[in-house]
Amino acid sequence: MPYGSRLAATMTRRLGRECVYTPSARLALYLALRRWCRPGGRVLMSPVNDDVILFVVLAAGLRPVQAPVSPWDGNIDPAAVPESTWRGVDAVLTTSLYGMPDRIVELRDRCEQLGIPLIEDAAHAIGTHVDGQPIGTFGKAAAFSLSKHVAGMAGGFLAVEDARARRELELLRDDLLTPARLTADLSTALRPLARSTVRALRLVRPTWRTMQRLGLLERDDFRMSLHAPRLSLCAHEAPSLLPYDPWIRVDLHDYRARHGRLVRAGLNLRMNMLDENLSRRREGVTLLSGTPWASPALNDRAAHHGPLPLFRVPLLVEDRDALVERLVTHGIVSGYIYDPPLDDYAGPEFTDPSPDPTAARWFASHVLPADPLLARRVTKALTKERTKTAHPPTPAPAKPIPDATPPAPLGQ
Repeated sequence: MPYGSRLAATMTRRLGRECVYTPSARLALYLALRRWCRPGGRVLMSPVNDDVILFVVLAAGLRPVQAPVSPWDGNIDPAAVPESTWRGVDAVLTTSLYGMPDRIVELRDRCEQLGIPLIEDAAHAIGTHVDGQPIGTFGKAAAFSLSKHVAGMAGGFLAVEDARARRELELLRDDLLTPARLTADLSTALRPLARSTVRALRLVRPTWRTMQRLGLLERDDFRMSLHAPRLSLCAHEAPSLLPYDPWIRVDLHDYRARHGRLVRAGLNLRMNMLDENLSRRREGVTLLSGTPWASPALNDRAAHHGPLPLFRVPLLVEDRDALVERLVTHGIVSGYIYDPPLDDYAGPEFTDPSPDPTAARWFASHVLPADPLLARRVTKALTKERTKTAHPPTPAPAKPIPDATPPAPLGQ
Protein backbone atom coordinates (compact mmCIF):
# COMPACT_ATOMS: atom_id res chain seq x y z
CA MET A 1 0.00 0.00 0.00
CA PRO A 2 1.46 3.42 -0.94
CA TYR A 3 2.84 5.60 1.86
CA GLY A 4 0.17 7.82 3.41
CA SER A 5 -2.61 6.23 1.34
CA ARG A 6 -5.25 6.56 4.08
CA LEU A 7 -4.69 10.31 4.39
CA ALA A 8 -4.57 10.65 0.62
CA ALA A 9 -7.88 8.79 0.27
CA THR A 10 -9.52 11.16 2.76
CA MET A 11 -8.39 14.18 0.79
CA THR A 12 -9.42 12.55 -2.49
CA ARG A 13 -12.98 12.15 -1.19
CA ARG A 14 -13.08 15.78 -0.14
CA LEU A 15 -11.66 17.24 -3.35
CA GLY A 16 -12.83 14.75 -5.96
CA ARG A 17 -9.25 14.55 -7.29
CA GLU A 18 -6.47 12.00 -6.97
CA CYS A 19 -4.15 12.95 -4.11
CA VAL A 20 -0.59 12.11 -3.11
CA TYR A 21 0.35 12.45 0.56
CA THR A 22 3.57 14.34 1.27
CA PRO A 23 5.35 15.41 4.48
CA SER A 24 4.84 19.07 3.52
CA ALA A 25 3.23 21.39 1.00
CA ARG A 26 6.66 22.62 -0.11
CA LEU A 27 7.64 19.09 -1.16
CA ALA A 28 4.28 18.69 -2.91
CA LEU A 29 4.90 21.89 -4.85
CA TYR A 30 8.37 20.76 -5.83
CA LEU A 31 6.92 17.49 -7.17
CA ALA A 32 4.40 19.41 -9.28
CA LEU A 33 7.01 21.76 -10.73
CA ARG A 34 9.31 18.86 -11.62
CA ARG A 35 6.45 16.91 -13.21
CA TRP A 36 4.96 19.68 -15.37
CA CYS A 37 7.80 22.14 -15.98
CA ARG A 38 11.03 21.62 -17.87
CA PRO A 39 14.24 22.94 -16.27
CA GLY A 40 14.94 26.44 -17.51
CA GLY A 41 11.24 27.29 -17.76
CA ARG A 42 9.76 30.55 -16.50
CA VAL A 43 7.01 30.56 -13.85
CA LEU A 44 4.66 33.51 -13.32
CA MET A 45 3.87 34.03 -9.61
CA SER A 46 2.86 36.65 -7.05
CA PRO A 47 5.73 38.48 -5.33
CA VAL A 48 3.67 38.58 -2.12
CA ASN A 49 4.51 35.04 -1.16
CA ASP A 50 6.58 33.00 1.27
CA ASP A 51 10.29 33.13 0.44
CA VAL A 52 10.40 29.32 0.79
CA ILE A 53 8.27 29.12 -2.35
CA LEU A 54 10.82 31.17 -4.28
CA PHE A 55 13.53 28.68 -3.30
CA VAL A 56 11.34 25.71 -4.24
CA VAL A 57 10.90 27.22 -7.72
CA LEU A 58 14.66 27.76 -8.02
CA ALA A 59 15.35 24.23 -6.80
CA ALA A 60 13.14 22.90 -9.60
CA GLY A 61 15.49 24.61 -12.05
CA LEU A 62 12.98 27.30 -12.97
CA ARG A 63 13.07 31.09 -13.29
CA PRO A 64 10.52 32.95 -11.11
CA VAL A 65 8.71 35.79 -12.91
CA GLN A 66 6.96 38.24 -10.59
CA ALA A 67 3.51 39.44 -11.62
CA PRO A 68 1.60 42.66 -10.86
CA VAL A 69 -0.86 42.06 -8.05
CA SER A 70 -4.10 43.45 -6.69
CA PRO A 71 -3.53 45.98 -3.88
CA TRP A 72 -6.50 44.48 -2.05
CA ASP A 73 -5.38 40.86 -1.68
CA GLY A 74 -1.82 40.45 -3.03
CA ASN A 75 -2.84 37.89 -5.67
CA ILE A 76 -1.93 38.03 -9.36
CA ASP A 77 -3.83 40.64 -11.38
CA PRO A 78 -4.14 38.87 -14.77
CA ALA A 79 -5.24 42.03 -16.60
CA ALA A 80 -2.09 43.87 -15.48
CA VAL A 81 0.32 41.24 -16.77
CA PRO A 82 1.83 42.52 -20.06
CA GLU A 83 1.24 40.44 -23.18
CA SER A 84 5.00 40.11 -23.62
CA THR A 85 5.18 38.49 -20.18
CA TRP A 86 2.33 36.11 -20.94
CA ARG A 87 4.08 35.01 -24.13
CA GLY A 88 7.32 34.40 -22.25
CA VAL A 89 6.17 32.20 -19.36
CA ASP A 90 5.94 28.42 -19.29
CA ALA A 91 3.65 27.99 -16.27
CA VAL A 92 1.59 29.95 -13.76
CA LEU A 93 1.74 29.39 -10.00
CA THR A 94 -1.19 30.73 -7.97
CA THR A 95 -1.11 31.70 -4.29
CA SER A 96 -4.70 32.27 -3.07
CA LEU A 97 -3.01 34.30 -0.36
CA TYR A 98 -4.47 33.74 3.11
CA GLY A 99 -7.29 31.79 1.43
CA MET A 100 -8.49 34.72 -0.70
CA PRO A 101 -8.94 33.05 -4.09
CA ASP A 102 -6.84 34.07 -7.06
CA ARG A 103 -8.62 35.16 -10.24
CA ILE A 104 -8.48 31.46 -10.88
CA VAL A 105 -10.99 31.22 -13.73
CA GLU A 106 -9.17 33.94 -15.70
CA LEU A 107 -5.80 32.33 -15.00
CA ARG A 108 -7.05 28.88 -15.99
CA ASP A 109 -8.53 30.19 -19.24
CA ARG A 110 -5.35 32.08 -20.09
CA CYS A 111 -3.19 29.04 -19.40
CA GLU A 112 -5.40 26.91 -21.62
CA GLN A 113 -5.09 29.47 -24.41
CA LEU A 114 -1.31 29.46 -24.08
CA GLY A 115 -1.03 25.70 -23.62
CA ILE A 116 0.87 26.02 -20.32
CA PRO A 117 0.19 24.37 -16.95
CA LEU A 118 -1.59 26.11 -14.09
CA ILE A 119 -0.25 24.95 -10.73
CA GLU A 120 -2.10 25.97 -7.58
CA ASP A 121 -0.41 26.65 -4.27
CA ALA A 122 -3.49 25.99 -2.15
CA ALA A 123 -1.70 25.85 1.21
CA HIS A 124 -3.87 28.70 2.57
CA ALA A 125 -7.06 27.73 0.77
CA ILE A 126 -8.13 24.23 1.73
CA GLY A 127 -11.74 25.36 2.21
CA THR A 128 -12.03 28.06 -0.44
CA HIS A 129 -14.42 27.63 -3.39
CA VAL A 130 -14.84 29.52 -6.66
CA ASP A 131 -17.98 29.02 -8.75
CA GLY A 132 -18.84 26.17 -6.39
CA GLN A 133 -15.58 24.42 -7.23
CA PRO A 134 -12.81 23.89 -4.65
CA ILE A 135 -9.55 25.75 -5.03
CA GLY A 136 -7.07 23.06 -5.95
CA THR A 137 -9.16 21.57 -8.75
CA PHE A 138 -8.64 24.18 -11.48
CA GLY A 139 -5.08 23.47 -12.59
CA LYS A 140 -2.87 20.52 -13.45
CA ALA A 141 -1.92 20.10 -9.80
CA ALA A 142 -2.39 21.74 -6.41
CA ALA A 143 -0.30 21.66 -3.23
CA PHE A 144 -2.09 21.64 0.14
CA SER A 145 -0.78 22.02 3.68
CA LEU A 146 -2.00 20.35 6.86
CA SER A 147 0.14 22.64 9.00
CA LYS A 148 -2.30 25.48 8.29
CA HIS A 149 -6.04 24.92 8.77
CA VAL A 150 -5.81 21.79 10.93
CA ALA A 151 -2.63 22.97 12.74
CA GLY A 152 -0.95 19.65 12.17
CA MET A 153 2.54 21.26 12.04
CA ALA A 154 3.35 18.84 9.21
CA GLY A 155 1.83 17.01 6.28
CA GLY A 156 0.56 17.98 2.86
CA PHE A 157 -1.01 16.76 -0.35
CA LEU A 158 -0.54 17.10 -4.07
CA ALA A 159 -3.88 16.91 -5.89
CA VAL A 160 -3.73 15.86 -9.55
CA GLU A 161 -6.11 15.13 -12.39
CA ASP A 162 -5.77 11.37 -12.83
CA ALA A 163 -4.48 8.11 -11.35
CA ARG A 164 -1.61 7.83 -13.81
CA ALA A 165 -0.12 11.15 -12.70
CA ARG A 166 -0.66 10.14 -9.07
CA ARG A 167 1.29 6.91 -9.48
CA GLU A 168 4.16 8.71 -11.24
CA LEU A 169 4.32 11.32 -8.50
CA GLU A 170 4.24 8.71 -5.74
CA LEU A 171 7.39 7.18 -7.22
CA LEU A 172 9.09 10.56 -7.50
CA ARG A 173 8.07 11.39 -3.92
CA ASP A 174 9.43 8.11 -2.58
CA ASP A 175 12.80 8.85 -4.18
CA LEU A 176 12.96 12.19 -2.37
CA LEU A 177 11.83 11.11 1.10
CA THR A 178 14.38 10.80 3.88
CA PRO A 179 14.04 7.94 6.42
CA ALA A 180 11.66 8.22 9.35
CA ARG A 181 13.17 8.94 12.77
CA LEU A 182 11.36 8.23 16.03
CA THR A 183 12.66 11.40 17.71
CA ALA A 184 11.50 13.52 14.79
CA ASP A 185 8.09 11.83 14.80
CA LEU A 186 7.67 12.46 18.53
CA SER A 187 8.63 16.10 18.09
CA THR A 188 6.20 16.55 15.18
CA ALA A 189 3.39 14.84 17.06
CA LEU A 190 3.89 16.92 20.22
CA ARG A 191 4.34 20.36 18.62
CA PRO A 192 0.60 21.02 18.09
CA LEU A 193 -0.10 20.07 21.72
CA ALA A 194 2.70 22.33 22.96
CA ARG A 195 1.40 25.26 20.93
CA SER A 196 -2.18 24.85 22.14
CA THR A 197 -0.91 24.59 25.74
CA VAL A 198 1.05 27.84 25.42
CA ARG A 199 -2.08 29.59 24.15
CA ALA A 200 -4.35 28.08 26.78
CA LEU A 201 -2.02 29.17 29.61
CA ARG A 202 -1.63 32.65 28.04
CA LEU A 203 2.11 32.19 27.72
CA VAL A 204 2.40 33.46 24.14
CA ARG A 205 4.20 36.69 25.07
CA PRO A 206 6.88 35.25 27.40
CA THR A 207 7.43 32.24 25.14
CA TRP A 208 7.88 34.40 22.03
CA ARG A 209 10.18 36.89 23.75
CA THR A 210 12.31 34.06 25.15
CA MET A 211 12.67 32.51 21.69
CA GLN A 212 13.73 35.91 20.32
CA ARG A 213 16.34 36.42 23.03
CA LEU A 214 17.76 32.92 22.64
CA GLY A 215 18.00 33.22 18.86
CA LEU A 216 15.64 30.30 18.30
CA LEU A 217 13.78 31.99 15.44
CA GLU A 218 15.17 31.19 12.00
CA ARG A 219 14.10 34.51 10.51
CA ASP A 220 15.44 37.74 11.98
CA ASP A 221 12.73 39.63 10.12
CA PHE A 222 9.80 38.75 7.90
CA ARG A 223 12.23 37.23 5.37
CA MET A 224 15.11 34.80 5.93
CA SER A 225 18.64 35.88 4.98
CA LEU A 226 19.17 35.43 1.24
CA HIS A 227 22.91 34.56 1.28
CA ALA A 228 23.12 35.56 -2.37
CA PRO A 229 26.69 34.36 -3.14
CA ARG A 230 25.95 30.88 -1.84
CA LEU A 231 22.55 30.84 -3.55
CA SER A 232 24.16 31.70 -6.90
CA LEU A 233 26.33 28.59 -6.72
CA CYS A 234 23.30 26.35 -6.31
CA ALA A 235 22.01 27.12 -9.81
CA HIS A 236 24.66 24.84 -11.29
CA GLU A 237 23.13 21.86 -9.46
CA ALA A 238 19.44 22.54 -10.16
CA PRO A 239 17.07 20.86 -10.52
CA SER A 240 17.77 19.35 -7.12
CA LEU A 241 16.49 19.84 -3.59
CA LEU A 242 19.76 19.10 -1.82
CA PRO A 243 21.70 22.30 -2.65
CA TYR A 244 18.68 24.46 -1.75
CA ASP A 245 17.95 22.58 1.46
CA PRO A 246 19.35 25.33 3.78
CA TRP A 247 16.63 27.67 2.48
CA ILE A 248 13.74 25.27 1.88
CA ARG A 249 13.99 23.66 5.32
CA VAL A 250 13.59 26.93 7.26
CA ASP A 251 10.80 26.61 9.88
CA LEU A 252 10.22 22.98 8.84
CA HIS A 253 13.41 20.93 8.92
CA ASP A 254 11.64 17.62 8.30
CA TYR A 255 9.83 18.85 5.19
CA ARG A 256 10.72 15.67 3.30
CA ALA A 257 11.08 13.19 6.16
CA ARG A 258 8.92 10.08 5.96
CA HIS A 259 6.30 10.27 8.71
CA GLY A 260 5.73 7.27 10.91
CA ARG A 261 2.39 5.92 12.12
CA LEU A 262 2.29 8.23 15.13
CA VAL A 263 2.32 11.40 13.03
CA ARG A 264 -0.03 10.04 10.40
CA ALA A 265 -2.53 8.89 13.04
CA GLY A 266 -2.54 12.37 14.56
CA LEU A 267 -3.10 13.97 11.17
CA ASN A 268 -5.99 11.60 10.47
CA LEU A 269 -7.67 12.76 13.68
CA ARG A 270 -7.12 16.41 12.76
CA MET A 271 -8.52 15.86 9.27
CA ASN A 272 -11.71 14.59 10.90
CA MET A 273 -12.02 17.98 12.63
CA LEU A 274 -11.49 20.02 9.47
CA ASP A 275 -15.14 20.88 8.84
CA GLU A 276 -15.52 22.19 12.39
CA ASN A 277 -12.34 24.23 11.94
CA LEU A 278 -13.63 25.74 8.69
CA SER A 279 -16.94 26.66 10.32
CA ARG A 280 -15.14 28.47 13.16
CA ARG A 281 -13.02 30.32 10.63
CA ARG A 282 -16.11 31.56 8.78
CA GLU A 283 -17.43 32.96 12.06
CA GLY A 284 -14.15 34.78 12.67
CA VAL A 285 -14.06 36.12 9.12
CA THR A 286 -17.58 37.50 9.59
CA LEU A 287 -16.49 39.41 12.68
CA LEU A 288 -13.26 40.76 11.15
CA SER A 289 -14.90 41.74 7.87
CA GLY A 290 -17.00 44.20 9.83
CA THR A 291 -14.00 46.06 11.24
CA PRO A 292 -12.62 49.27 9.69
CA TRP A 293 -9.31 47.55 8.86
CA ALA A 294 -10.76 44.84 6.63
CA SER A 295 -9.50 44.76 3.05
CA PRO A 296 -12.11 45.95 0.54
CA ALA A 297 -11.70 42.61 -1.24
CA LEU A 298 -12.82 40.87 1.93
CA ASN A 299 -15.84 43.12 2.23
CA ASP A 300 -16.80 42.46 -1.40
CA ARG A 301 -16.71 38.73 -0.79
CA ALA A 302 -18.72 39.03 2.41
CA ALA A 303 -21.34 41.24 0.71
CA HIS A 304 -21.78 39.07 -2.38
CA HIS A 305 -21.01 35.53 -1.29
CA GLY A 306 -20.74 35.28 2.48
CA PRO A 307 -17.55 34.64 4.46
CA LEU A 308 -14.82 32.30 3.30
CA PRO A 309 -13.00 30.02 5.78
CA LEU A 310 -9.78 31.99 5.47
CA PHE A 311 -6.48 30.90 6.93
CA ARG A 312 -5.71 34.53 7.73
CA VAL A 313 -7.84 37.65 7.24
CA PRO A 314 -6.03 40.51 5.43
CA LEU A 315 -6.39 43.68 7.48
CA LEU A 316 -4.85 46.88 6.11
CA VAL A 317 -3.25 49.02 8.81
CA GLU A 318 -0.89 51.96 9.22
CA ASP A 319 2.46 51.50 11.02
CA ARG A 320 2.14 47.75 10.55
CA ASP A 321 5.65 46.79 11.70
CA ALA A 322 5.40 48.70 14.97
CA LEU A 323 1.92 47.31 15.50
CA VAL A 324 3.18 43.74 15.09
CA GLU A 325 5.59 44.32 17.99
CA ARG A 326 2.91 45.82 20.20
CA LEU A 327 0.48 42.98 19.52
CA VAL A 328 2.86 40.53 21.19
CA THR A 329 2.01 42.24 24.49
CA HIS A 330 -1.60 41.22 23.81
CA GLY A 331 -0.54 37.60 23.29
CA ILE A 332 -0.84 37.82 19.48
CA VAL A 333 2.07 36.79 17.26
CA SER A 334 1.51 37.94 13.68
CA GLY A 335 3.04 35.50 11.21
CA TYR A 336 2.74 34.98 7.47
CA ILE A 337 3.85 38.51 6.59
CA TYR A 338 5.63 38.49 3.22
CA ASP A 339 7.48 41.77 3.12
CA PRO A 340 9.32 42.96 1.08
CA PRO A 341 7.94 41.50 -2.19
CA LEU A 342 10.05 38.73 -3.66
CA ASP A 343 11.54 40.82 -6.47
CA ASP A 344 12.78 43.43 -3.98
CA TYR A 345 13.99 40.67 -1.65
CA ALA A 346 15.83 38.51 -4.19
CA GLY A 347 16.74 41.01 -6.89
CA PRO A 348 17.10 40.49 -10.66
CA GLU A 349 19.79 37.83 -10.27
CA PHE A 350 17.25 35.34 -9.01
CA THR A 351 13.89 36.54 -10.37
CA ASP A 352 12.36 38.66 -13.10
CA PRO A 353 10.93 41.77 -11.37
CA SER A 354 7.31 42.80 -11.71
CA PRO A 355 6.68 45.40 -14.43
CA ASP A 356 4.63 47.34 -11.86
CA PRO A 357 5.69 46.65 -8.26
CA THR A 358 3.73 49.49 -6.65
CA ALA A 359 0.69 47.51 -5.49
CA ALA A 360 2.78 44.63 -4.16
CA ARG A 361 5.00 46.96 -2.15
CA TRP A 362 2.03 48.78 -0.67
CA PHE A 363 0.05 45.66 0.19
CA ALA A 364 3.06 43.80 1.63
CA SER A 365 3.94 46.70 3.92
CA HIS A 366 0.41 47.33 5.21
CA VAL A 367 -1.28 43.94 5.46
CA LEU A 368 -1.75 42.44 8.90
CA PRO A 369 -2.77 38.77 8.53
CA ALA A 370 -5.22 38.10 11.37
CA ASP A 371 -6.11 34.62 12.55
CA PRO A 372 -9.93 34.34 12.32
CA LEU A 373 -9.87 31.86 15.21
CA LEU A 374 -8.64 34.77 17.36
CA ALA A 375 -11.01 37.34 15.84
CA ARG A 376 -12.36 38.77 19.09
CA ARG A 377 -8.93 39.04 20.69
CA VAL A 378 -7.48 40.67 17.56
CA THR A 379 -10.35 43.16 17.32
CA LYS A 380 -10.02 44.09 20.99
CA ALA A 381 -6.24 44.54 20.69
CA LEU A 382 -6.43 46.68 17.54
CA THR A 383 -9.11 48.85 19.10
CA LYS A 384 -7.04 49.31 22.25
CA GLU A 385 -4.00 50.24 20.12
CA ARG A 386 -6.11 52.82 18.25
CA THR A 387 -5.07 51.26 14.97
CA LYS A 388 -5.51 53.38 11.86
CA THR A 389 -6.78 51.94 8.57
CA ALA A 390 -4.34 52.10 5.64
CA HIS A 391 -5.42 53.50 2.29
CA PRO A 392 -3.41 53.38 -0.96
CA PRO A 393 -1.60 56.67 -1.60
CA THR A 394 -2.82 56.75 -5.21
CA PRO A 395 -6.11 55.62 -6.72
CA ALA A 396 -6.14 51.84 -6.81
CA PRO A 397 -7.71 49.78 -9.58
CA ALA A 398 -11.44 49.21 -9.35
CA LYS A 399 -12.29 46.66 -6.71
CA PRO A 400 -13.06 43.37 -8.47
CA ILE A 401 -16.24 41.49 -7.85
CA PRO A 402 -14.88 38.05 -6.99
CA ASP A 403 -16.12 34.94 -8.74
CA ALA A 404 -16.29 32.97 -5.50
CA THR A 405 -19.59 31.43 -4.54
CA PRO A 406 -20.72 30.13 -1.17
CA PRO A 407 -18.77 26.88 -0.75
CA ALA A 408 -20.70 23.67 -0.60
CA PRO A 409 -19.68 21.42 2.31
CA LEU A 410 -16.45 19.65 1.44
CA GLY A 411 -16.92 16.06 0.41
CA GLN A 412 -20.24 16.73 -1.33
